[in-house]
Amino acid sequence: MIKKTHLICTPLLALSTFFSINAYADNYWPDLPIGLKDGVSAQVGDKVFVGLGSAGKQFYMLDLKNLSTGWQQRSSFTGSARSGATASVIGQEIYVFGGSGKVKESDVSPIIFDTVYRYNVKEDSWGQVNTSSPVGLLGASSYSPDNKKIIFFGGYNKEYFDSYLHDVTITDKKSSPEAWKKIVDDYMGMKPVDYQWNRKVLSYQPETQSWSTVGVSPYFANCGSALVTDGLTATLISGEIKPGLRTAEVKQYQYGKGQPWSSMHSLPASTSGAVQEGVAGAFAGKSNGVTIVAGGANFHGAKAAFESGNMFAHEGLAKAFNPEIYVEKDGLWSTVNNLPEGLAYGASFTTSEGVLIVGGEKNDRSQSSKVYMLAWNGSKVVVTD
Repeated sequence: MIKKTHLICTPLLALSTFFSINAYADNYWPDLPIGLKDGVSAQVGDKVFVGLGSAGKQFYMLDLKNLSTGWQQRSSFTGSARSGATASVIGQEIYVFGGSGKVKESDVSPIIFDTVYRYNVKEDSWGQVNTSSPVGLLGASSYSPDNKKIIFFGGYNKEYFDSYLHDVTITDKKSSPEAWKKIVDDYMGMKPVDYQWNRKVLSYQPETQSWSTVGVSPYFANCGSALVTDGLTATLISGEIKPGLRTAEVKQYQYGKGQPWSSMHSLPASTSGAVQEGVAGAFAGKSNGVTIVAGGANFHGAKAAFESGNMFAHEGLAKAFNPEIYVEKDGLWSTVNNLPEGLAYGASFTTSEGVLIVGGEKNDRSQSSKVYMLAWNGSKVVVTD
């Protein structure tokens, strides 16, 4: 197979990249058979898995050592369809937590799920685990630092969000516009702390099906953060601090340390003079010793509105799906070339060749089925499809 590269070349790179660009063709990295956003993703050895979200109960696997077979559909998820869940791997099993959806299609409104499901990679089978998450894990991030426990950051408050979804769903916007607007304004107009998103650092141990609190984040609780892991260390990049408002903060958590949290440099502005709003649902991973962050969604102008005292900071603003790519090397961030298009809320994996990104939501709000590889070459991020 031959790759096609999207690369902005500097003069020094032009000669070295000329042959590779002309040698590449479309679709070296197999595209998904369907578009995907707000799903789950997991990596077990050389196999990557994506599904749920806009894919409903469908679940797919790509063998990175055998790309010619493409994405293979695996057994369908056996729980209620859900979006915004988080998944982590222990051994040969993928655990799925949280997310939002309807228990039954006939239900009036969605809820945040507290159920836990497990997918066995070898048996290609799903099963519900006899446990419940102690907090809402919609929009949470998770990882396993030791292949025994799963650590969680963030998550919406289940009681508040379930109540909001119920009230806004049963109130008809056309026949009762004032009542509907008051529900939205009251919820969206709260201060970040009033949402009571999860600030606890939770631990779940599948072997004993036990939950515990291993600490509390000193930062605002985040949802929709990009997560990059390296052994015991997890780096949380950007994300929401309330609906419609992002943070540019980057922080690092080191499992097992007495003082596990440290602040890193924030994401820079994409261009000189611009405001870095922060992004939610960005793609992220490692390539050739650097951290790559790409895409993500935000509301341009929300930060200024919030800082001027408007708690409903994104009111009247269009949601932006961004193409920018950022690179962190030796603790410092820089802006580089862009993705072929703005994308957010897809899946990303760190592989031996770079950061594989899958699917995502586009500016027209449709779901992408594209798969790209992002690789750092020392000056730019080479994007191949």
